[in-house]
Amino acid sequence: MQKIIKIKTEKHNCLVDITEQVKEIVKQTCIKEGIVNVYVQGATAAIMIQENWDDSVQLDVINFLKKLIPSGIWLHDSQDDNGDAHLKAGMIGPGKTIPVINGEIGLSTWQNIFLCEFDGPRNDRRIVVTVMKDE
Repeated sequence: MQKIIKIKTEKHNCLVDITEQVKEIVKQTCIKEGIVNVYVQGATAAIMIQENWDDSVQLDVINFLKKLIPSGIWLHDSQDDNGDAHLKAGMIGPGKTIPVINGEIGLSTWQNIFLCEFDGPRNDRRIVVTVMKDE
């Protein structure tokens, strides 16, 4: 089964929790054992599994990436001023695969799935969620 989650992002750099949407898609499949792949379409966004206990971890991720990959110094900036967004997205990666265990996504207590926006705000970020059954 495959579904698309559409997300509107509000900030230039942000993490958007999409865990509940992914859980709902997995639930709809009635698959007990398998995998779910979460993949964002776009060269300036990524998918990350991270803690969601409080916003400080998400802010730390954004601040760390801003320090590691600052804006305004990349060759690609002469094209559309988002060289840093491409580098951040490439470093984090466009997708993650998570086990489906007993009908639920196999995240631990503190893990959530995030869309990482590095070039927002955007009206239409698309995340492809693919659920596959173990044979």
